[in-house]
Amino acid sequence: MLQDKDRIFTNLYGVHDWRLAGARARGDWSNTKALLDLGRDKIIEEVKASGLRGRGGAGFPTGLKWSFMPKQSDGRPHYLIVNADEGEPGTCKDRDLMRHDPHKLLEGCLIAGFAMGAHACYIYIRGEFIREAEHLEAAIAEANDAGLLGKNACGSGWQYDIYVHRGAGAYICGEEMALIESLEGKKGQPRLKPPFPANMGVWGSPTTVNNVESIAVVPTILRRGGAWFAGFGRERNTGTKVFCISGHVNNPCNVEEEMGIPLRELIEKHAGGVQGGWDNLLAIIPGGSSVRMLPRSICDTVLMDFDALAAEGSGLGTAAVIVMDKSTDIVAAIARLSKFYMHESCGQCTPCREGTGWMWRVMERLAKGDAHVEEIDLLLNVASQVEGHTICAHGDASAWPIQGLMRHFRPEVERRLLEKQRATSASQAA
Repeated sequence: MLQDKDRIFTNLYGVHDWRLAGARARGDWSNTKALLDLGRDKIIEEVKASGLRGRGGAGFPTGLKWSFMPKQSDGRPHYLIVNADEGEPGTCKDRDLMRHDPHKLLEGCLIAGFAMGAHACYIYIRGEFIREAEHLEAAIAEANDAGLLGKNACGSGWQYDIYVHRGAGAYICGEEMALIESLEGKKGQPRLKPPFPANMGVWGSPTTVNNVESIAVVPTILRRGGAWFAGFGRERNTGTKVFCISGHVNNPCNVEEEMGIPLRELIEKHAGGVQGGWDNLLAIIPGGSSVRMLPRSICDTVLMDFDALAAEGSGLGTAAVIVMDKSTDIVAAIARLSKFYMHESCGQCTPCREGTGWMWRVMERLAKGDAHVEEIDLLLNVASQVEGHTICAHGDASAWPIQGLMRHFRPEVERRLLEKQRATSASQAA
């Protein structure tokens, strides 16, 4: 269990002042110039040594991603984009980080941007996050007035400007290429890769897109050392992580914990346990609505990190833990998620555009019992054809909840269909 002295986000609950004075009291913006003086290569190497992997869902090594940016400018500007869209159902960590600790993010933006040769950063924030955007803009103004950003950021001689861009509420803009398209003023649709953003991103310039949490932890990693951060968790799954716990728990919350904490311990120690006790648990979606659910038998022992969850056929994703007790209509719940993914498809790829709607309609019929058992295999066949056959991962996200349901709860789906068929036959016979 993570000790308070090792927590990076010390104002996660908004108890303290979020403005510059409060941030400085918590250690933010403390001799930032010395961190910049480490140089671009040293900063990237330290982030690599920390083992930090992207906290937005994909889990790609952050330092490695930064190293893809060109070392020398060819005349095009470099850009850092912070993905603050946070549209994944069940995920609400970045919202609190921006609302209660905006300066931690801004300092991370400066250091990360400097390491990649960028002079400008755009924070692409979900349009519904009104207070969060206001706090970010106020914090940017404070930092500029204090000389922490601007023409001579922190006295380093490096010019650095940060801008807040409000999105229009599309889930697909959480995908980095769709985000870039939206930032350019176009319809939010993913681009084919290659070219990758590090070669040709926003406005045709080298660009890196990182999640809020991925950037916000960087100043602390540099101050305390990559080895310190790597000391938490397991190999390839290091550091601390903000987990979002919601659903049928006694105390829904966000909490920063060590990577690799057992899922049951996370829920019982921080969320007050499952309503009605652990024996009342039906299933958990461990990483936001797009990853496959896990039944209680796996939840008893599984660890909360990338590799442990992948080994169970699920994923850490955004670490949004959605708890469902035995009162849940598990089929209706997945049908509702299917409707979400249908609604949020950008429509660019045929498997996703057509498949998400088809899968939702079948899921609705399954939830009501108005289908045949044979349609389950047909649904899984279609899901497998949507998965992995689209430009971005939206097709995967729409297929995985259905696959998880059928992997662990197919008998419940079949029972529902057979009972409805028997009831229908009985009524017709009468």
